[in-house]
Amino acid sequence: MANKTFREASSVHGRNPQHLIENVIRQRIYESAYWKEQCFALTAETIIDKAVEMQSIGGVYGNLRPLPFICLLLKLLQLQPEPEIILEYLQAVEFKYLRALAAMYTRLCFNSYQVFDILEPLLQDYRKLRLRNNSGYHITHMDEFVDELLTEERVCDIILPRLTKRDVLEQVHGLPIRKSPLDVEDDNSENEDDNISDRYVSRSPSPASDAGSDRYLSKSPSGSPVPQGEEEEDRYISRSPSPVSDA
Repeated sequence: MANKTFREASSVHGRNPQHLIENVIRQRIYESAYWKEQCFALTAETIIDKAVEMQSIGGVYGNLRPLPFICLLLKLLQLQPEPEIILEYLQAVEFKYLRALAAMYTRLCFNSYQVFDILEPLLQDYRKLRLRNNSGYHITHMDEFVDELLTEERVCDIILPRLTKRDVLEQVHGLPIRKSPLDVEDDNSENEDDNISDRYVSRSPSPASDAGSDRYLSKSPSGSPVPQGEEEEDRYISRSPSPVSDA
């Protein structure tokens, strides 16, 4: 009974949820010490503690030895928690391996529209994750892991269900068009450039009015304006009286 699917669980993609993991790997999980010792009698609540203790993600390594990640994933498939509980797992930002586990479960059990709608925001999570496979430990990142879930056919040694293409979901089911954060940054930079260019637009004064132009004209004794050049000429004309004629 410990390996049986929860009796109230519904089929996923037309089959038993546990059968989303291949039979060979599933049998290895059932035989593993971690499954027998750590996964017995787990619930949707107590599985959180085990997920927090995880140190890596991955499927099997060596001679098909299962990692805790895939063991807990099989346990979730066996329990089939409510979708709201899975969403709460994803909201637990401080526990990145719990989030990775919930993302994997979402990819396996949710429909295509929900997969894109729920997982795409996680592409902005750049935290490091340890990935273990047959060649040892490797460093990956949450956004890389989620991108593989959305684009690859096999992740963590599990064949993923077929995913409807995003453009089809946009046209047929009204999935919002995804805007890359890079596009948002480009738009913001363009707006900043526009604001800067507006700030440095030439503020040259308008042509001076006739009244203002009087400042550049000298005043003759009669009060009429005289061009500045003429005033300078008058300045050098001798003011001494003319010689008295002999007459």
